[in-house]
Amino acid sequence: MSEHRTKERVGSTASWPKWEQKLSEYINTFERCKKENRKNGKKYGLLQHIEEPKQSWETINMDWVTGLVPGGKENFNACLVIFDSFRKSSTFLPCHKEDTTIDTPLLFWNKMISTCGVPKIIINDWDPKFTS
Repeated sequence: MSEHRTKERVGSTASWPKWEQKLSEYINTFERCKKENRKNGKKYGLLQHIEEPKQSWETINMDWVTGLVPGGKENFNACLVIFDSFRKSSTFLPCHKEDTTIDTPLLFWNKMISTCGVPKIIINDWDPKFTS
């Protein structure tokens, strides 16, 4: 619960001199309250309109699926998912969760760019494997 809501609840049933100040000081002594009221992470950027693609492979989305049960002769435990916004279809590239920032672009280049060409727009979630 936020400090504001706590003050509303207390203020509707009790009052004493400098109660709002005292209540704020009291609330700030709790570790849980400090954590919950703190803003975490990066600030979000502005939303941007994404144009409808006019041909296949013009706009793609990429993300990871991890935590998979190891399988295949190479014991793959993750998957790079590539979604083509024009065809509304996905391609799944088996890989390893431990793949590096060098392995990921090589996988993408060898499996997708070599057959489909370079996309105009790539949308991803800023994973370090994409941004490095």
